[in-house]
Amino acid sequence: MAYPQLTDKAGVLATALAIRTRRISVAEAVDAAITRAGRLDGEIDALAVPDFERACQTARAMDSAPRHLNQPLFGVPMTIKESFDVAGLPTTFGHAAYKDQPATRDAALVRRLKAAGAIIIGKTNVPVDLTDWQSFNPVYGRTVNPHNADRSPGGSSGGSAAAVAAGIVACDFGTDIGGSVRVPAHFCGVWGHKTTWGLIPKHGHDFPGMSRREGFVAAHDSPLSIAGPLARNAPDLAVLTEVGAEVPLRRHTKQLADCRLLAITDLPGAPVDASVREPTEAALETLARAGVRIDRASPLLPDQTQQYRAYLKMMNIVMARGAPAPDGKRASATDWFDLLDAQAASMAQWQALFETYDFVLAPPAPVLAVPHSDKPVFRGTLSINGQEEPGSSGLIWSSMATFPGLPATVVPIGSAAYLGAELPCGMQVIGPRWSDLDCIAAAEAIGRILHS
Repeated sequence: MAYPQLTDKAGVLATALAIRTRRISVAEAVDAAITRAGRLDGEIDALAVPDFERACQTARAMDSAPRHLNQPLFGVPMTIKESFDVAGLPTTFGHAAYKDQPATRDAALVRRLKAAGAIIIGKTNVPVDLTDWQSFNPVYGRTVNPHNADRSPGGSSGGSAAAVAAGIVACDFGTDIGGSVRVPAHFCGVWGHKTTWGLIPKHGHDFPGMSRREGFVAAHDSPLSIAGPLARNAPDLAVLTEVGAEVPLRRHTKQLADCRLLAITDLPGAPVDASVREPTEAALETLARAGVRIDRASPLLPDQTQQYRAYLKMMNIVMARGAPAPDGKRASATDWFDLLDAQAASMAQWQALFETYDFVLAPPAPVLAVPHSDKPVFRGTLSINGQEEPGSSGLIWSSMATFPGLPATVVPIGSAAYLGAELPCGMQVIGPRWSDLDCIAAAEAIGRILHS
């Protein structure tokens, strides 16, 4: 089963190997990425804040310095989501008021990437306040999907996915609270990984109005939200996850043929468009023919309607930092502790499920790349099987992994026609907490079967 790839440019590990073996210099790798950006980004608008001059200076310095074998990303040019602080560059979250206020220091993740040898050539576009499955704002304009300029690349890490899909860079790091890594990966036909909550630090990923306050220190990671990589293959996702991780991750050697999987394609109140369902069912059939054990339902699955409601309440409180809701009501401490109890119960239920199943497969979203709109997706509707459904209903598929803090890898599985356009389709591979590398490995094995 083929899926649409827009580029054959080298990935992260391939680029690092070429530099390490001196087939290319760091300066050549960075110059090639900048050249691709100049050729491609005028139409895509993925790159919000270029940092080409400093990238070239860094590349030249690295070429004249000793090579360090313990730097897995040595010389690899990459981009990062606009919402991460990079010293000397603005962080706006799409607000014009902050476009001339450069960050004074790198985010923790940026420091880790640089320590691993990566070179940040710029920052990629986002929606205002990171709250849409599109990526446009009054500061940097609208990012389009490289597969079809009339469609969204997803959000809020849409610029990240578009830059990777187009071949400008081999990788990027985004964030995800409502599918913001997984949906862009799904819409753009690339690989994405939602990490276990708390695995990768998000210090230095703060709303600019907060981070500019005197004495402000981000002392915690926001509930639900994670940082996760986007790339064009599974091994690249794995190395990026390891570079960003706070703690060492274990790898298990269990083969996919020895795993038991649960595939969920139907949830109450969450219809899935045929453009997603058909390639998903085809993928599941191919896996079954290859001998992979897949169940289609289980009483062990936590009540997703109940989980979704608790997730929406928690996410809205987090995104508003406890400010009153549109109805004027403010969540109380009791409300918050009730949500923490619900989250703990969900985690326990998922842990019990994973005593029987190794991984859960599910769509990342109920639709493929949506047409551009001036209205955020969540304030409008999604066209699903010819019916207009509330835009927020799509979040139930991302909440499956988000609310209990689980890792989930999106693997491209094929393509289909949605609203008259042929577009990529992905699938989530969800696993137990801290099994990030196993999720990525399972997704890689699934990809090999589907695309062999």
